[in-house]
Amino acid sequence: MTETGLIPSWTQGDRLGKALRSQGITNQEMADYLGVSRNTITNYIHDNRKVPLGTLRLWAMRTGVPLAWLETGVAPTEDDGGDGTALPWIDSNDQPAD
Repeated sequence: MTETGLIPSWTQGDRLGKALRSQGITNQEMADYLGVSRNTITNYIHDNRKVPLGTLRLWAMRTGVPLAWLETGVAPTEDDGGDGTALPWIDSNDQPAD
């Protein structure tokens, strides 16, 4: 990006590649783990092919990154269940009886 002050956005493929690199996993190792070709992994990383949700789940498990981050680019917070989905509000305090 040439304009200053802009935050670069990462595509899903960028995040997939970063997840692999962070764990030292090669494209071939991920291909073997998923039972697909190395070319399929390359297509995922270059955003040339849509990644099925089941594959994203396995990718997250193998690399140890949150599924929500792979899907959306948003890191989970303590306010959610750790997977990027909001937890329902639960009042654990008993209400006084009248």
